[in-house]
Parts: sequence; C-alpha cells; structure tokens
Amino acid sequence: MPTAGGGLGDWILFWVVAPISLLSAGAMILARNAVHAALLLIVNLFTIAVFFLMLGSPFLFVVQIIVYAGAIMVLFLFVIMLLGVDQQVPLTERLRGQRPLALLLAVGLVAEVFFAIRLGVGLHRTPLQALAHVLFNQYFFPFEVTSVLLIVAAIGAMLHGSRRVSEEETTDVAPAEQEDQSS
Repeated sequence: MPTAGGGLGDWILFWVVAPISLLSAGAMILARNAVHAALLLIVNLFTIAVFFLMLGSPFLFVVQIIVYAGAIMVLFLFVIMLLGVDQQVPLTERLRGQRPLALLLAVGLVAEVFFAIRLGVGLHRTPLQALAHVLFNQYFFPFEVTSVLLIVAAIGAMLHGSRRVSEEETTDVAPAEQEDQSS
C-alpha cells in the first residue's frame, strides 16, 4: 500500500495497479501456453515495479524493470522459443474488440507518459536532458551491465539456434538399414 504520507493520487494508482497485479499473477498460474505465462509474468513484474515507485524507492523501480522484466524475462522467452512450442497457434483473432481495446490502452499510455513528463520530469530541463542525466550519471554502470548482458544473451541465442542438425552426428538408424547390416 502507499506510504502513510501519500496523497490521493497514490491511493488511486494503488487501486488501479493492485487488481492488475493479482489478475496477472492468477492468469499466469492458470495459463496453458508457456509464452502467455511468460508475458503475464512480465506484466506482474511491471506492477511490482510500480509498487516500488509508489513506496518511494526509485532505484528498485528501475532495477525491477531493467533486470527482472527486461533481461531475465528476455532470456526466459529465448529459452521458450528455442525449445519450441508444440501447439499450433491460429493467426486469426479469437477475441472480438481486441484491437480497439489495445489501441485505447496505447493512447492512454502515451497520454500518461506525456503528462508525467510535462508535470514532473522537465521542470528545469528538457525531458531528454533529464533522462540523460539520470541514465548517464546515477545509473550509468547498471545501464551498461544490462546492455552487455542483453547483447551476450542475444548472440548466444542466435548461435544456439543456428546450428545445423545435418552436420551433427546422429545415432538414429532406419529399420531397413538395420536388416541390411544384420545379413
């Protein structure tokens, strides 16, 4: 819950984010598709990051998003995609109104970011200068470590996925070849 000195905005944000957090956690547990479960876990990690921000811990907010929702979940998705999903996924939409709802949520997100920048970040500087000041002064080392981690993970996944099965030795022998060898 928000801090004791939190205003009405903190309470409203809490009561908006808390149900999303609970629903995404429950849906993640009940999801039958591994990719859907991983994406729902990302949603849950983002809501936990918002809780850290509401409690006055901006460093944990940034670490939660960069390290957990960013780097670790990208690695989870790499593993899931490399191992493959055995189910055939239809390309048609099964939920009516999914695109208009997604568009509405995207417009809401853009409006929220716009007003957050206008009201908070750019009081004495431009938003780009404020972001650069935070990233390249206070969080420079974690930012670079995360960059290296993501590059290494991407290169490893590409190398692992590009190996050729035909060049590897196999021990499979066809039944007809077994009969020829025995006679």
